[in-house]
Amino acid sequence: MDESHENSDRSKRHGRRSREQTPAQRALGLLVRREHSRKELTRKLAVRGVEKDEATAVVDRLAQAGWQDDTRFAESLARSRAGTGYGPVHIRAELAMHGLRGEQVSSALAACGTDWREAARSLIARRFTAVALKDPAQRRKAIELLLRRGFDRADAFAVARLDASDETSDGDWGDPE
Repeated sequence: MDESHENSDRSKRHGRRSREQTPAQRALGLLVRREHSRKELTRKLAVRGVEKDEATAVVDRLAQAGWQDDTRFAESLARSRAGTGYGPVHIRAELAMHGLRGEQVSSALAACGTDWREAARSLIARRFTAVALKDPAQRRKAIELLLRRGFDRADAFAVARLDASDETSDGDWGDPE
């Protein structure tokens, strides 16, 4: 038995087709796994050997058919990142890297319905005790964590300064230091 016949038999046994996928099939294969932005999907097709113009045309057709939607992608990514402890500054930057416009980004952040101060408070509560936050060095670490995670300065300072006796107050902390 020659090698090509053996490879063909192996493909049939494992349910694989031996013919090459079209660019549209490749794109759909990516989209069924998770949402992708237009920019990301076009780039992934190019990496897989599809010409840039053809990749753009395929992504345009899939968008018209409803398979690819930047708004749906943005909302999905915003919900996912917010759920894993990232703040609006980080999410806004990540969405911008995907080539999304300002109004799409703002809409996605609004659609995820996150109370950012409460999300920051929850992240800090998982990492620091109220007693630890009374120590200036620990409070600084808490603020740095929130800033690295993409929360804005006002929320980071307000949450880190919240002491154990006043866990429900937002407080008026003035300007961040």
